[in-house]
Formats: sequence, structure tokens, C-alpha cells
Amino acid sequence: MVTRDEDWQDDDAIALFDAFTRLDTADQAADFLRDLCTRRELTEMASRWRIVRLLDTGLSYRDISAETGVSTATVTRVAQWLHHGRGGYASMIERTRETS
Repeated sequence: MVTRDEDWQDDDAIALFDAFTRLDTADQAADFLRDLCTRRELTEMASRWRIVRLLDTGLSYRDISAETGVSTATVTRVAQWLHHGRGGYASMIERTRETS
């Protein structure tokens, strides 16, 4: 159960989180996300996830910017959430390591 500690965690958001936990495969996730999001939203989320993975390798912000085509400001914002967010990025990085 999600603890509602922020105002954006309303019933609809919690229902969405619950829907994600019911996905069993990457194909199901792809289908659900494609129906839920615009192509641009998916591209932006995929880009953020790539930035997180590159940050995890120790690559510099400038090198990540050059490799991905995003600004160093975007890399910095993603890094802030990685290091000072709620731990979601770090948890998922760890989970992907465990299954690799």
C-alpha cells in the first residue's frame, strides 16, 4: 500500500501504481505504457532512464550530454533525483543488476 505523503498521490495515482505492479512481462509493460503515454512522453522517460544508467557507470555529465543529446541541465536534474529523490531510480538500478 502506498503511503500518501505527497499531494499528487491521490486515488488515481495510487490506482496507476497498482496497475504497474500487475504487469508480468516487458511486453505487457510496453503495451500498457504505449496506450497510456504519448510517443514523446515515452521517449522522454526512456531518455531519463538511459541517463540514470549512464550516471550509474560513472560517466561525466558532459559525456552523458554528448552521448544522449540532452543538455547538461537535464543530466543534472536527473542526477538530483537519482541522488536525492525517493530511491526509486537506485532501487531499479539495483534490481536490473540482480537480473543481469
